[in-house]
Amino acid sequence: MSSQTLNKTVEIETVKGNARYSKVLLIDDNSLDNFVNKKLIESTYFATEVVMHQSPIEALSYLTSLDIEALPEVIFLDIMMPEMDGFQFLDEFEKLQVSIQQKCKVIMLSTSDSFKDLNRANKSKFVKKFLNKPLTENILQAINV
Repeated sequence: MSSQTLNKTVEIETVKGNARYSKVLLIDDNSLDNFVNKKLIESTYFATEVVMHQSPIEALSYLTSLDIEALPEVIFLDIMMPEMDGFQFLDEFEKLQVSIQQKCKVIMLSTSDSFKDLNRANKSKFVKKFLNKPLTENILQAINV
């Protein structure tokens, strides 16, 4: 490996090492939203690793399968999903181990401007923020959970 290639590798690893969070979980039934959000999160160095689940049920199973160190620090959770909506996910999240609840900070995402959804999200002890889609670089920079 040439020294020029080595320098580029080190530079990439250093930047990834400067990501704000080590792991983020995206839960959204819309694969395009997941893809776009994943690329944005990676390109802004918001997180080093992005895991995506289109099913909230699969996401819950994923969370319970991990050791505490491997859990995501941030969960971006869509509200409107067919098999289980974001609020139903939160009901199940409340049944998980306290260590999971404490490590994973939930940010709800919605295309809805409904005050009902906002109020309901604000009543949850697990929801740290309620954001309207789409995610943007400025929104990611403002997040501190």
